[in-house]
Amino acid sequence: MSGNSKHAVVIGGGIMGGDIATVFAAHGWTVHVMSPSPKTREALPGRIAAGLAKLGAPAGHAAAVHAYSELKAIPWSGVGIVVEAATEDLPLKQKLFAEIEALAKPDIPLASNTSNFPIGEIAKGLKHPQRVAGLHFFMPAHLVPLVEVVSSALTDAKVAEGLVQLLKDLNKAPIWVKKDVPGFVGNRLQHAMMREALYLIADGVTDAEGIDTAVRQGFGFRFIACGPMMQKEMSGWDTNYLVGEALYPHLHTEQVPPQFLKDMVARGRTGMKAKAGMWDWDDDKIKKEKSRIERALQAGFGILHADKD
Repeated sequence: MSGNSKHAVVIGGGIMGGDIATVFAAHGWTVHVMSPSPKTREALPGRIAAGLAKLGAPAGHAAAVHAYSELKAIPWSGVGIVVEAATEDLPLKQKLFAEIEALAKPDIPLASNTSNFPIGEIAKGLKHPQRVAGLHFFMPAHLVPLVEVVSSALTDAKVAEGLVQLLKDLNKAPIWVKKDVPGFVGNRLQHAMMREALYLIADGVTDAEGIDTAVRQGFGFRFIACGPMMQKEMSGWDTNYLVGEALYPHLHTEQVPPQFLKDMVARGRTGMKAKAGMWDWDDDKIKKEKSRIERALQAGFGILHADKD
């Protein structure tokens, strides 16, 4: 970051951008949030206040978050980092980064929260692509500790290392993704499991309820205590190797999701937002389930935070 500056610019003030702004505000940063949407700007103070409360941060920190309708209105001279969290539209991101590069000081990192696009593509055409990196938060960004710091082939290693340290200072759990591969690390792992889960349903092995129970009440139960690498350190890599030899040939390797999922989406059963997905939903059920998940995330956040002490 630039000197001791504790001013951050966050582009996009919606679900991701607002929660990212909360992370900085919770640690005493001044945050400048740019969103062209009046509705988003109006909702931002409430989102920040709610997020700070969940993090146990002083409510007064919300006063250090400022909203703008355009980039040029931001006081750029004191800004130490930029995090773009706009719509997942590559031409839009490229346009934004060209504008940011012209406004931001030359020695500060420019980061994108994208989960879809290569960082190198976002930085294409910039004069200084070496200062562009990925800063991929996971929803809800203020509670989930993991943040992926993604380097493209052109990213300066010192920029990535500085971002890793910044995130540690923000009480996050960063990992440095040293190659700009599609999906980075977290989403590749999630989708590898999701492919197997969906095809287990398609093959009639179990149903959606069975998948969720197997993960949450089985191997997933251990993950808040230790990750899969550490777990195998305890159980033994020799056993894991032998099981892998026997099991890997039977795992699904299809290049597309199963047909039942394509059909389900075509019928409009896209989940809670449509009141129908794997399950049927109404407003009361949605409210109760989201509330339960939020409580569980906060409890998990407390466990992982205590783990650092």
